[in-house]
Amino acid sequence: MNKTELIDYIASKANITKKAASDALAALIEGVTKTLKKGGKVQVTGFGTFVVRHRSARTGRNPRTGENIPIAASKAPAFVSGKGLKDSVK
Repeated sequence: MNKTELIDYIASKANITKKAASDALAALIEGVTKTLKKGGKVQVTGFGTFVVRHRSARTGRNPRTGENIPIAASKAPAFVSGKGLKDSVK
């Protein structure tokens, strides 16, 4: 399912216009993004939690030359599925 299909699904299930569904999805994405940027987490009970994971600095290897290269520390968004989602997929 892509974004357009998701908007169509939301519009039909919520009995709202596609524009309203698109705005709601955009607001959700913006809210999650802003919260993660601040270092917070977004928890939707039964669905899952959006969090920021910290990756520590490490040494990698260039596969072409075999040379060791430093890889800087970074942050990455992650999603941890909730019990309700896990159970429905099983």
